[in-house]
Amino acid sequence: QVQLVESGGGLVQPGGSLRLSCAASGSIFGDYYMGWYRQAPGKQREFVARIHSGGSLYYSDSVKGRFTISRDNAKNSVYLQMTSLKPEDTAVYYCRKSGPTGESWGQGTQVTVSS
Repeated sequence: QVQLVESGGGLVQPGGSLRLSCAASGSIFGDYYMGWYRQAPGKQREFVARIHSGGSLYYSDSVKGRFTISRDNAKNSVYLQMTSLKPEDTAVYYCRKSGPTGESWGQGTQVTVSS
């Protein structure tokens, strides 16, 4: 079972930037996705971005051009660089690993965009 721990959330003004990190512990190999999802109050959890073990990147339309997902295989970590943040980006951000062996979720990190 892979455990995921997110960090890097916080309060930022509109137009600002934040970088989220997700550290994975346990065996990670084979064909899998590492991704970021978010859930705003009163809304369903939604997809933000993901990266395949082969390197392909995917983004939701709402963050394309503003957010960048990346990974560091040596550190078993995935990152989400968020720029040009908007109030509607306010949510709890979750890291997820998914693949043939199942899925794992982190506990989430709060991102609040407000002046």
